[in-house]
Amino acid sequence: MIAPPELVRTSHARVACDGAGDIEPALGHPRVWLQIDETGYVDCGYCDRRFVLIGGPADGADHSKLPDHGDGAGR
Repeated sequence: MIAPPELVRTSHARVACDGAGDIEPALGHPRVWLQIDETGYVDCGYCDRRFVLIGGPADGADHSKLPDHGDGAGR
């Protein structure tokens, strides 16, 4: 396994992802809402951005060793 391309730490268990970045905000994907569960993280099914709950079980973990964890579409 390899680490996710981008890791976003958040204090909210429900997050939105549209794939936009700071450099190219117009490039992205449709906005999707993701729910972080008891694992402490969730991956966006479009861009593979990983959202990690601050203080959760995945916060501070080696993310290259954690499996992909989608929003329910691919689990």
